[in-house]
Amino acid sequence: MFFYLYILLGFLGGIPAGMGMGGGTVTIPLLVLFGGVEQKIAQCANLFSFLPMSGFALKTHAKNGLLKTDGILWVILPALGLSIAGAYLATTLPSAILRRLFGAFLIGLSFMTFLSLKKA
Repeated sequence: MFFYLYILLGFLGGIPAGMGMGGGTVTIPLLVLFGGVEQKIAQCANLFSFLPMSGFALKTHAKNGLLKTDGILWVILPALGLSIAGAYLATTLPSAILRRLFGAFLIGLSFMTFLSLKKA
């Protein structure tokens, strides 16, 4: 029965991800709140699902001539370093702290979205 629940949660989280709206901000809470999955496992599942999606997106953007490679190293190198630091931090922090940090991130994201809508 859990298999069908996870399929449904993946479908619900995959819709915004496929639309480019940050599926992790939906998928992680769905897995934690409704799937009973530990925070670290939910984040790991989200990261693994990101790998093939980003590969397909990269291929599509390259095919459409939408890739700009000027100065790409200045983006890739800090991103790699911060990704490694974030992964290390996520493995050392308890799940309760990760849950609170992710909640604070979602609240901040909501606040920023609200402010950007007021300007429009």
